Amino acid sequence: MSLDSHGAPDADNLFDGAACGLLVTREDGTIERANRTFCLWLGLEHEALPGTRFQDLLNMAGKIFHQTHWAPLLQARGSVSEVKLELRHVDGRLVPMMLNAVRREHAHGFFHELAVFVAEERNKYERELLSAQKLAEELLLQQMSVQTELTSARNRLRLAHVEAEIRAIFAEQMIGIVSHDLRNPLAAIKMAAGLLGRSALDSRQERMLGHINNATDRAQRMIVDLLDFTHARVGHGISVSPQSIDLHAVIDRCVDELRQAFVGHLITHRCEGQGNCLADSDRLGQIISNLVANAIHYGAADGEISVLSRIEPNRIVLSVHNFGEPVPPEMIESLFEPVVRGVSDTDDNRSVGLGLFIVREIVRAHLGDVSVVSTPEQGTTFTATIPQTSPIP
Repeated sequence: MSLDSHGAPDADNLFDGAACGLLVTREDGTIERANRTFCLWLGLEHEALPGTRFQDLLNMAGKIFHQTHWAPLLQARGSVSEVKLELRHVDGRLVPMMLNAVRREHAHGFFHELAVFVAEERNKYERELLSAQKLAEELLLQQMSVQTELTSARNRLRLAHVEAEIRAIFAEQMIGIVSHDLRNPLAAIKMAAGLLGRSALDSRQERMLGHINNATDRAQRMIVDLLDFTHARVGHGISVSPQSIDLHAVIDRCVDELRQAFVGHLITHRCEGQGNCLADSDRLGQIISNLVANAIHYGAADGEISVLSRIEPNRIVLSVHNFGEPVPPEMIESLFEPVVRGVSDTDDNRSVGLGLFIVREIVRAHLGDVSVVSTPEQGTTFTATIPQTSPIP
């Protein structure tokens, strides 16, 4: 390698060994000079290039671009930059390159001075960038589609919820109206049955009158349940009026009435602790009535039903226990919801399936809680606990 007077490579060596391809062509594209770097990239013999036209090294698209854009632009502006072209290697493959050129006047006329760079890595980067952009656009479209569908689903759900609420409120209001209006004719039937009961009746008439009384009592219990259900769902909840009462006396009277209503069933009552407490006596009787009716419907036909009333320092406890088929574990969570629990339509003691729901609502109105434990060995026990604001003496 020859050096100049300063010890640096001379101009010829710098031209031939440059890190990019360097060419000098005439205005018609004829190559006057090309450096070794350019020849190595295309696998060309260095001596064979002079006299070859630069555009003959291009593919067809490059030749068209050279003729229609690049050459006119270079003629008009005197320079072009960052032009992407593909040049043919001697083995036939195409080598992507980036080209910069200037049109410069010399002593023998105008010449084009070209600098080219291999663009393989840039091509790869551009392909990856385009691929990433395409993927991002597809993901954005998917997200927009999902968001649109989600919004539509939310609107449908909101509309369905509003419609369901309207239907539920209407149905529950109708239940309340019908239940209230049924009380008057039932009261008239009950009064007429009472008057008939004062007359001398034969055994067949007494049985028929007994059926009328039982059916009327059952219908009245259903109406009470329906009205309480309506108040709980549509109104402001079941109302209670706590007063100072003797708990054991209230429950004892309720159990006596239940023994008369459910003849043939053994219903016992056990008291624990002093009887004074603060609660709504009618609502407590309703709790015991519904729990005992539930025990009769689903417990053993000949089993004892045990009612417990207990006074503790800061709460009162009511429980009803019976033996029989245990409650399935999967039903425990939904047991106090307003549903019908598979009672035969021919059962004279059937209800509308609101008893346990009303029990829960009455206990909640007293700020208490109700629970159930049911096993084959120990039987089923419903327990209602109601707190007292001050210790019970």
